[in-house]
Amino acid sequence: MFVKNTGSPAAAARHLAHGGVRPQRDDSQSEGESVLVSVVIPAYQAARYIAQALDSVLTQTYVDFEVLVINDGSPDTDLLEQVLQPYLASIRYFKQENRGPSGARNTGILQARGKYVAFLDSDDVWFPIHLASQMALLQKDPALGLVYGDSVLLKNDVPVDHAFGREPQASEVTFESLLRWNCTVGTSTTVASRQALIDAGLFDEQFMRCEDFDLWLRMAFRGVAMDYSRDATIFHRLTSDGLAADPARMRLARIEVYEKIAAKLPVSDAQEKLIRSMIEKTEAFCQVVLAKKFLQEGEYSRALDAAKRASDVLDDWRLRVAVFGLRRFPRSLRHSHRAYEQMMDLRNRIGWGNSARNLKPLSLEPRPEVRPTEPVL
Repeated sequence: MFVKNTGSPAAAARHLAHGGVRPQRDDSQSEGESVLVSVVIPAYQAARYIAQALDSVLTQTYVDFEVLVINDGSPDTDLLEQVLQPYLASIRYFKQENRGPSGARNTGILQARGKYVAFLDSDDVWFPIHLASQMALLQKDPALGLVYGDSVLLKNDVPVDHAFGREPQASEVTFESLLRWNCTVGTSTTVASRQALIDAGLFDEQFMRCEDFDLWLRMAFRGVAMDYSRDATIFHRLTSDGLAADPARMRLARIEVYEKIAAKLPVSDAQEKLIRSMIEKTEAFCQVVLAKKFLQEGEYSRALDAAKRASDVLDDWRLRVAVFGLRRFPRSLRHSHRAYEQMMDLRNRIGWGNSARNLKPLSLEPRPEVRPTEPVL
């Protein structure tokens, strides 16, 4: 029996971990046959987790979809294709030279047969009700061109938080709320109109980071209506080696997007003023990241300089305390900050402890016949 409504991530996690009866669907669609949803999965260094991603798609309670896997010139292609072998009757598989995540998704969008495109990164996992939940939003309001939702965040395959807990969402998704980062669209939670994606110009392949942020902004500026569900219906892995793992580079990429939007779109004076303000704030947050880094490394003068730059822009008492501490007792501040980070990590783990106790570490195991013979990075 499938979970109809997952009020808690733990319930859906238990269901996903313990398996279930796969809904009946016809995986032998003829060439050109239409479906309502096309699921696009880019694959780069994806052999380790992509079976879990595909299993989560193929056990959806909503069944009017196709699956497109785009091998973006992955260096682990031989192993990837071994892993994909059992799924070939259920997916459409494409290979291309490496063009980055934007290029892979663009290929999927252009090849898609569905009216809507659902995105899934190869190391993320959907709950069984994910597509049903998102499609219910779209069918309730046909004017919507994009919907997204919350996600359970995993570290080492253990739940540690949820996305909307870290980034609370404004009540209305608009161009301005996206600019302010008051609405944050998780790509693996997103289902969007294929035509709206194409009309907005698809993903910009010059960006390796924040390419999704750029596209959502262009879509919103064109008037595409957006909404979200507060339910968490996916697992999103936080990895140390992904493109989003470096907060400083992510913020620098966000600044590049802001500058592009200001230069390329006919924004109003008020919107341009907002963009300039967000660039200034984002640069200040970069200084916060640098201040923490320098503090941890014991480079106190550089930490102080970064903290002062951030404090000049951001009205935050914690920064003022940090500047004072770095001037007067930097070594003590370093130890205090380390203890604070450890305490926050422990609090998050305790907060999600019930979920973790009910999970084997995300027990969607790779198929035994395709286990790698050497470590997969």
